[in-house]
Amino acid sequence: MPGMSESKAMILGCAGTVLTEEEIALYRGERPWGFILFARNLQDTEQISDLVAAMRDTVGRPDAPVLIDQEGGRVQRIRPPMIERYPSAQVLGDLYRADKQQGLRAAWLMSRLHAFDLMKLGINVDCLPVLDVPVEGASNVIGDRAYGFDPVTVADMGKAAAEGLKAGGMLPVMKHIPGHGRGMADSHHELPVVTVSREELEAHDFRPFMAMKDELMAMSAHIVFTALDAERPATTSKKVIDEIIRGTIGFDGLLLSDDSSMNALKGTLSQRAANIVAGGCDIVLHCNGLMEEMKQVVAEVPSLAGEALRRAELVEAGFTQPDGADEATIRAEFWSLLPTS
Repeated sequence: MPGMSESKAMILGCAGTVLTEEEIALYRGERPWGFILFARNLQDTEQISDLVAAMRDTVGRPDAPVLIDQEGGRVQRIRPPMIERYPSAQVLGDLYRADKQQGLRAAWLMSRLHAFDLMKLGINVDCLPVLDVPVEGASNVIGDRAYGFDPVTVADMGKAAAEGLKAGGMLPVMKHIPGHGRGMADSHHELPVVTVSREELEAHDFRPFMAMKDELMAMSAHIVFTALDAERPATTSKKVIDEIIRGTIGFDGLLLSDDSSMNALKGTLSQRAANIVAGGCDIVLHCNGLMEEMKQVVAEVPSLAGEALRRAELVEAGFTQPDGADEATIRAEFWSLLPTS
C-alpha cells in the first residue's frame, strides 16, 4: 500500500457525483492526502458511498481522510431525505444558556448522530466545531453557526461537539483559527480586516482555540488581523501561524487552510497555493472541483514531509473505533432535548 509520505499536502474536491477520467488521472498522479465533499457531489446515500470509495481507490489508501461540512443549520451538506435536518449551533447554544448540562449533552448527541450518519457513507472527518465568537455587527457568514457570543460557551460546546464525533469514530476540525467571529465581511467574497488589539483578540477570539489546542486538526481563517500582520490574512501569514496559532494558542496539530478558491485570497490559484505553503499551513484545501484550478494548486503543493507529515500521521493514527452506542436511543434522546415549537 502506498505510504502517506508519497501524498501531497492538499485536500481536493471533485466536480460532480462521479469521478471523471480526468479527475481519476489527476488524483492518481498527484496523490492528495484527502478529499472534501460538497452538496454538488451528493445525490443519494449509495452514490455518496461509491464516490467516497472511488476517491480513496485513486490514492490506494482505504482510510484516506474524506471531509465534509456537516454542522447543522444552514451549513449541512447532506440534507433530507438522505439525512434528517439538524438545528444550528445557535439553537444548541440557547439550550446551554437555559441549562448548561442539557446544552452540553445536546452538542455531544448531535455530533454523535453526525458520526452515525456519515460513517455509514465512508466519511470520516467533519469540519466541526465552529469555535468563532461573533461580535455585534459582524458578517452573518458565522452568525447562527456560532454557539454563542462569549468564549466560555463556545469552548464548552465545542469540546462537547468534538467529543461526540470522536465517540463515533470520526475526527473533528476546529474552525476558523485564530477566529472568524469579528469579520465584518464574508471571506467567501472579500477579505475581512479586523483592527482590534492583540490583547482583545487573546481575551475573546483565541480563547476557545486555546481551550481545545490539543485537537488534531484546525482550519485557518482568511482574515487580516492588523495588530498581528497588516499585510496578510492568517491563512498565508507566517507571523500569525508561527507566533499566534503555534505560539500563543499552542496548537500543534495539522493546520488546514480554509478553501483556497475563496475570494478573500488574492492572486491566481498557483499564487494562493504557494502563499499558503509559505505561510506555514500544513495542508492546502481546494474545494470547488474546477479542474483548471486544481492543476494550478497541485503544481505548487509539496509532498508531505517534516512537521506536516508528522502531524498528518498523528491524525491518521487518531481514528478510533465507534463506542457501540445505539443509534435509535441517541436519536430519541437528542430530539427530546430540543424545543418542539
